[in-house]
Amino acid sequence: MALNGTAGHTCPSPMKATSNGVFQGDNPLDFALPLAILQICLVVVVTRGLAFLLRPLRQPRVIAEIIGGILLGPSALGRNKSYLAAIFPPKSITVLDTLANIGLMFFLFLTGLELDTKSLLRTGKKALSIAIAGISLPFALGIGSSFVLRATIEKDVNATAFLVFMGVALSITAFPVLARILAELKLLTTDVGRMAMSAAAVNDVAAWILLALAITLSSDNLSPVVPLWVFLCGCGFVICSYFIITNIFNWMGRRCHEGEPVDEMYICLALASVLAAGFVTDTIGIHAMFGAFVVGILFPKEGPYAGAIVEKVEDLVSGLFLPLYFVSSGLKTNVATIQGIQSWGLLALVIFTACFGKIVGTVVVSLICKMPISEALALGFLMNTKGLVELIVLNIGKDRKVLNDQTFAIMVFMALFTTFITTPAVTGVYKPAKRVNKTDYKHRTIDRKSPNTQLRILACFHSSRNIPSIINLMESSRGTEKHGGLFVYAMHLMELSERSSAILMVHKARKNGLPFWNKGQRSNANHVVVAFEAFQQLSKVSVRPMTSISSLSDMHEDICTTAERKSAAIIILPFHKHQRLDGSLETTRADFRWVNRRVLQHASCSVGILVDRGLGGSTHISASNVCYSITVLFFGGCDDREALAYGIRMSEHPGIRMAVISVSLEPESLGEIVRINADSHADKAVSKDEEFLANFKEKMSENSSLTYEEKTVRNASEAIDMIRSYARCNLFLVGRMPDGEVALALNGRSECPELGPVGSLLISPDFSTTASVLVVQQYQEKVSLNSTLETLDESPRP
Repeated sequence: MALNGTAGHTCPSPMKATSNGVFQGDNPLDFALPLAILQICLVVVVTRGLAFLLRPLRQPRVIAEIIGGILLGPSALGRNKSYLAAIFPPKSITVLDTLANIGLMFFLFLTGLELDTKSLLRTGKKALSIAIAGISLPFALGIGSSFVLRATIEKDVNATAFLVFMGVALSITAFPVLARILAELKLLTTDVGRMAMSAAAVNDVAAWILLALAITLSSDNLSPVVPLWVFLCGCGFVICSYFIITNIFNWMGRRCHEGEPVDEMYICLALASVLAAGFVTDTIGIHAMFGAFVVGILFPKEGPYAGAIVEKVEDLVSGLFLPLYFVSSGLKTNVATIQGIQSWGLLALVIFTACFGKIVGTVVVSLICKMPISEALALGFLMNTKGLVELIVLNIGKDRKVLNDQTFAIMVFMALFTTFITTPAVTGVYKPAKRVNKTDYKHRTIDRKSPNTQLRILACFHSSRNIPSIINLMESSRGTEKHGGLFVYAMHLMELSERSSAILMVHKARKNGLPFWNKGQRSNANHVVVAFEAFQQLSKVSVRPMTSISSLSDMHEDICTTAERKSAAIIILPFHKHQRLDGSLETTRADFRWVNRRVLQHASCSVGILVDRGLGGSTHISASNVCYSITVLFFGGCDDREALAYGIRMSEHPGIRMAVISVSLEPESLGEIVRINADSHADKAVSKDEEFLANFKEKMSENSSLTYEEKTVRNASEAIDMIRSYARCNLFLVGRMPDGEVALALNGRSECPELGPVGSLLISPDFSTTASVLVVQQYQEKVSLNSTLETLDESPRP
């Protein structure tokens, strides 16, 4: 400690970076690095725990991070002075704020990367009108409420700067948070989602410009020339960046090719340019984050360069550094400053003003544009989203001494409230129609009276690993020209997680057929789209790539709704296990198993689960080279009939040979296996099987690639041995819940109820085969599928 002779007291020395350890008498909390590590770990645990608790309420993670920051600050835990002095001592705040602002800079860089300036120029008149109304009315009301605040609790501040700060704080719409909410509510591809994203993008850019103006006006220098110089230098920085940074990044982007790793030097230059731009704007007197935001705006959006940057930066920033910014805000927020009727009245006034300005302004313009009242209300609540962007404005105002402690706390609660009510308010006023008119949806199965009608398939996949097998399966399913053709909807199932950038979600949602801004343009950068477009050009199959972005808990809703909207006859789902190099099956994600089970239970058409063992190899096989051997195991029942109907269509392909094996029990062996009660329902099923097989045998005479065999077995072991003798084929087609005594005997061996007894047998380690397996469940309109899936709920979770 250094002695100050004039003051007569000691002042603390600056914190050293690292300690020598507790065994040498050092307290790690007295040193900068271990204390920062403890703070980061504490912040991550608290914010992630709150996010888990708020997940049932479908709230974005920013809500948990704001609440977590407030709880860690003087409003809750900080009331314990010992805790505050040990974990967040005043001498550590500088380090904490520095780390938080570095994270904020890179977050603003990602935010700028999410905004496409070309798309903003193409924003429609309706979205532009909504954006202007969503800014102007709240901004005017914010200025009006600022007069009330200045007359009560903000008397000694720069009047002009305070007016602008209040206007910006009430008029902002948080573009990244809004994109996350829209994806969570499955509104990204609706008219409301498209309009909200377009208007919020315009709003975001306008708000940042206004905030830059507010910062220049908040200077302590009384000379009016200083704000003018700051403004002119800021404009000069943007112009120079446009002509210099844009050309450099575009040149580097052209040297980054799809499918190849991005040069480390290019990554380093991009990250360094963010820091350098932040230094320049901080030197000018605006804020370091504006330089990072400008770099993000000017960064090339397409190609692997942007994707590599996001992949490198996003997890570290959003997972570790950005939550520190919320804690930094929480340490400045003290709920105790809001006390008395006057303070709570001002809080109510600010919340009412913020909500009224945004919602009423948006709704009125939306109604003028002839939008339905429910959509207009939903759009109003969506545009009222605040989140992190609001906190940035408030923290800058607090640091510039434009906002005092009481006003800061009031504004933080306003941001928390407006963001929290967005999800429940939108779900309450807007319920987009999910069901189609069932009279227009006739062909829900492959087995149908008119086999020459068009077949529509919804083929789902998790990653590029599934694409070759899906394409080869579709090639095998195209049938002949006499049919109405095959139309495939290839849906990429993507889990909605907090790490997904808004720009990535928007780009992927564009593939669903409702692009936000570049309607009519297709990006060939997506290798998934390229693969299906190439298949479509080389075959006679119509393919439409799609993307589903949803959480695993309700991913099945996206699948079932899409199948019904597109009038699909069957949904093809990937099994939750994939084949390893040694031939065994390894679980990819156990959660996908429950997605498949829910689809089986709720789908309004037939469902097939594909156990992929590399059907046709790791690449797409052209039509002239297809040479598959398919085996259909027929025990009886509607699912087996559906599997055989699918097989009949596949057998029409000239490169496919199909063997149908009808399995039954020898009459003298009925005593060995408990026979199913022969009620009227079973009799009807048997008669349908006989009629179906009779029709199939007639078709055999027209197709030389078909063979039919009848096999009788005496017990389950003999049935397994018989099935094993056909293991050398390329694909097994089986029903999920076959009927008959043999199937009943095999049922006890079922390890995967979603695959049924036969499918489980074919994927068991004891059954050696390299054949892929397609397990089919036929849609039954009158019979509830809940009874057939009771075994699923009884099975323990993996």
